[in-house]
Amino acid sequence: MATNLALDDALIEEARRVSGHRTKRAVVNEALEEYVQRRRQLQILDLFNTVDYDPDFEYKIQRNRK
Repeated sequence: MATNLALDDALIEEARRVSGHRTKRAVVNEALEEYVQRRRQLQILDLFNTVDYDPDFEYKIQRNRK
């Protein structure tokens, strides 16, 4: 899928040097992957304190159960 984007050439070049990639395409693809990963991590953080904790739960019993 061909897409035309107006990107900051200096920023792309700096990202290319820092990442060690040879092409702009590789830089943009990695940046998008990192962006998606970061957003998913933030969604996971929203789950904290939403699961009830049972202080009486014996997790060691579950380990030995077959």
